[in-house]
This record gives sequence, structure tokens and C-alpha cells, in this order.
Amino acid sequence: QVQLVESGGGLVQAGDSLRISCAATGRTFSDHVVGWFRQASGPERDFVAAVSWNVPRTNYADSVKGRFTIFTDNAKNTVGLQMNSLKPEDTAVYYCAAVPQRSYYYIPGKSDEYDYWGQGTQVTVSS
Repeated sequence: QVQLVESGGGLVQAGDSLRISCAATGRTFSDHVVGWFRQASGPERDFVAAVSWNVPRTNYADSVKGRFTIFTDNAKNTVGLQMNSLKPEDTAVYYCAAVPQRSYYYIPGKSDEYDYWGQGTQVTVSS
């Protein structure tokens, strides 16, 4: 079983950059897809970005394309999310999630497609 721990959240101003990270304990991310979701209000967790650990494939929500970059660090067994040009509407709790990769071509974009979740890290962007 994969246990996930997020880090790096905080309070920044609009236009700033921030990097958050997801570390796996218990096993490596090998053969998994790792994604980031965010929850601003209400029960829904919105897809942000995802990456396949073993193949160079990524998937991004339209709202973050060109501003956010998801990346893997094999040496540290972490997945990071570099967030640039942050906006107040990016304010949310950001969750890391993982699922065994079931298809070479498909990167899941829905929360119910992921099996493992972290506890979340708060990102607040002030105007």
C-alpha cells in the first residue's frame, strides 16, 4: 500500500510561485500514476495535473496549463507540482493521489479513479 505525504504549501501573493511535493512511503511510485487534486469548497476535489511515473506522459486541467508543471524526482521518490503565476482562485487544499497504472496511454483525471490519497496541504493566494 502506498502512503502519501504532501509538503510545501503556504501563503503567497498573486503572481508568485510555489512548489509543493508529494512523497511516498511504504513503496516507490514505480508503475503508478500520481496526480494532484484541489478542493476549494464543497465536497468535490478538482483535477489539477497527473504524471505517469514510468513513461513521459502528463495530463493537466485547462485552468492550470502553461502555469503549473508536474514533475517526478526518481532519486527522492517524490512528485512535485511547480505552480507559477498563481491566482487567488488557485487557493485550495491540494491533495496528492496515486493509482497503479492500468493503461500505457491513459492518465486518469477523476478523483474516483485514484486509490491512495494524502492528507493535503493548504495553498493560499492573496490578491
